[in-house]
Amino acid sequence: MPALADTAARPTQAVILAGGRGTRMRPLTDSRPKAMIEFHGRPFLEYLIELLRDQGFERVLLLLGYLPDVIRQHFGDGRRFGLHIDYSVSGADDLTVKRLQLAEHLLDPLFLLLYCDNYWPLQMTRLWAEFAADPVPAMVTVYRNRDGYTRDCLIVDDSGYVRVFDRSRTTPGLAGVEISYALVQKPVITRLLGQADALFEEAVYPSLAAAGRLRAHVSDHRYYSVGSLARLPLTDAFLARRPTVLLDRDGVINRKPPRATYVRSRAEFKWLPGVKEALRHFAEAGFQVIVISNQAGVGRGAMTEDALLDLHVWMRGEIEHAGGRLDGIYCCPHDWDTGCECRKPKPGLLFQAQRDFHLDLTRTPFIGDDDRDAAAAAEAGCAFTRVSDDVSLLDAARDIVARAGGVLA
Repeated sequence: MPALADTAARPTQAVILAGGRGTRMRPLTDSRPKAMIEFHGRPFLEYLIELLRDQGFERVLLLLGYLPDVIRQHFGDGRRFGLHIDYSVSGADDLTVKRLQLAEHLLDPLFLLLYCDNYWPLQMTRLWAEFAADPVPAMVTVYRNRDGYTRDCLIVDDSGYVRVFDRSRTTPGLAGVEISYALVQKPVITRLLGQADALFEEAVYPSLAAAGRLRAHVSDHRYYSVGSLARLPLTDAFLARRPTVLLDRDGVINRKPPRATYVRSRAEFKWLPGVKEALRHFAEAGFQVIVISNQAGVGRGAMTEDALLDLHVWMRGEIEHAGGRLDGIYCCPHDWDTGCECRKPKPGLLFQAQRDFHLDLTRTPFIGDDDRDAAAAAEAGCAFTRVSDDVSLLDAARDIVARAGGVLA
């Protein structure tokens, strides 16, 4: 296997496997490939193409089979989408090894490989940094699947290598699922020339994993798909892209108490200037507003969960009375040293909100007041805005809504 220096710098070509019949999606696929199922007036594949463009890809190679002209007529050479699109067409019943064999001469030394039916909010800078530090033959993206969203098919060790890849899903201890978004070096494909047709992931990934040569980029951000009819409502909600903002509570909505003390009651809750106005503006601009807050006072015995709930019921009522709205409140009640996944700076609560509201966290700003908020936002892929004595929540709201195309008074 050539070293990274022998392949290329950060790849600019993405290859999308989009040739299957999509039989599980019938009758929607009777007259179109599954990647052309529409959401909000646009085919699913268009969202993928635009994601790749926005992440710096210049060329896309589409590997087609079933009803290829439906895709070619829509996308053409890709110019109107801001990149160049090439095509390789094989039989509708060919498997993915054959599609890649036929297109081998069109592949860059290093490329991003995707399935046409999965959308995951790729952050290529992060993916590339991880791969460049250890340029193995292939690195797959793995959804951790802690919520049981799908069936697990692999095991990733603590060093980030896939140790077991099992599409039969019979190996004990499987945890996580491969969702493509794989960086692949071309010799992986070249070695498939002359081999019998098969599914690419079955032909390649188990042997690479067994040899310790398959890395994993692991994510807790849910992916969305057109792989089954049952998933379509979730995908529709995700691609609606309803504007949303995440807020810390103490120090953003109310005055922050001294360290190791807590706001335990309405009497101790002091609104910061401009907060109610900012939340009203978010509501008027159509934003969902979700609070993400550490509340270790519960775990430390300073207050009860019922007292915290009562405080939040009152807080929401006050905000609604002023014309605003809170769509969700997520709190970590654990003590500082519990080691939970939900206490910031860990991003667990952000991912929980992502799943519940079908958010794209790369499009969802987080507003906080300290380094723990910033670290959780960075880990989750959110843009971060820090409020302070000089930058209020109202200032942040004006900026965020303006950048989203809205207008604040």
